[in-house]
Order: sequence, then C-alpha cells, then structure tokens
Amino acid sequence: MTVKLGPLRQVSLPSGDLSRTIQFYRDQLGLEFIAQYDPPGLAFFRLGSTRLLLERSAAGRASDAVLYFEVPDIEAAYANMKSKGIQFDSAPHLIYRDEKGTFGAGGEEWMAFFKDPDGNMLALASYKC
Repeated sequence: MTVKLGPLRQVSLPSGDLSRTIQFYRDQLGLEFIAQYDPPGLAFFRLGSTRLLLERSAAGRASDAVLYFEVPDIEAAYANMKSKGIQFDSAPHLIYRDEKGTFGAGGEEWMAFFKDPDGNMLALASYKC
C-alpha cells in the first residue's frame, strides 16, 4: 500500500521563555495566536493551514530549522518589521535567479534573515517575477 503524504500540518520550535516568545510572534510578527497550554508549556499559532507550535524547552538551544515566511513585497515587510524593532541579520537580498523557471515564471528568490528571542532562525521570502 502506498501512502501519500498531505500538506505540512505543524512545525515546532523550542522556547526557553514561552511568554516572551508568544509576545514576539503575536505582537511583533502579527501571527494569529490560537492557544496556550501551561502546563505542559505549549503555544500554537496559525500560519495558513499550518500550525506553529512553540514548546517550552529547558535546554535553551535554538532549532537548526529555518522558517521562511512568504511575503508579497519583501522590502515593505522588511521596513515594517524593522520599525517594530526586529533586528535582521541581513537586508533583503537575491538568493537565486530562476532562469529556467523551475520555481515559477523565471523570477528571483529574495530573502532577509532574522531570529526570534530564542535564537531560532526565521526569514522573509519573496519571489519576484
């Protein structure tokens, strides 16, 4: 029997300070907060049809994963987030020129990287045709 996997349902990131991290994702990034369960120390956000789970972690180590948030206008999103005090590791920059049209109509992939309060790597991503 062949099983076909569906869309990504949920991703999880660790948090050393769940209250601080909830505030960042809800108030600074503007993500839709769903619920918090304490104990055991879980917080959920809606990202389209995918949930983001923030899980309290005593280890204090950031995830090796990177979450890429799609935005239609990366320069506008970058300016808006900087005005809210978010520190970026880099300004929006070209990552890949898709000359063969592998990911779209032959456009460019642009990204800007930043971190959440726990050091988890996040990025804005935009595809420009």
